[in-house]
Amino acid sequence: MPDQTADAESAQGAQPRMNVESFNLDHRVVKAPYIRIADRKVLPGGDVLTKFDVRFTQPNVDHLESETVHSLEHLLAEHMREHTGDVIDVSPMGCRTGFYALLSGDHTPAQFAPVLEATLRDLLAATEVPAANEVQCGWGAHHTLEGAQTAARAFLDRRDEWEDVGV
Repeated sequence: MPDQTADAESAQGAQPRMNVESFNLDHRVVKAPYIRIADRKVLPGGDVLTKFDVRFTQPNVDHLESETVHSLEHLLAEHMREHTGDVIDVSPMGCRTGFYALLSGDHTPAQFAPVLEATLRDLLAATEVPAANEVQCGWGAHHTLEGAQTAARAFLDRRDEWEDVGV
């Protein structure tokens, strides 16, 4: 895997290295939509964790609406587990441009892409956002299935670009 952090440092004019991986990524040169490995950790017992950056929109150019992010989070977290038992977590980025998917095991973007594609196709067929109620969610009324499906469709329409991050 290329050293994206070193590339980011040179592109940012020798900015100091940060502890958070995405802070070392030059967000001006990436090309969304994409999936990339944001982190890979080997735990003390030898288990491996792979964290994917799943970028839906171009950083600093566009973003997902809050309700869309919230609904995508529910839909991705629920449906992705139907395609792999390796999902630990699916979390939205604070900038609202994408998600992190944390998986157990050593995965490549090429291995993860079919899981993500199947998940997004399930999302397009969904008739409701899972757990979008006040019993199961801290803001049950803050959802939009239509917004989530529009974002998923746009991401799927550019499937051939997912592995070209631009850096």
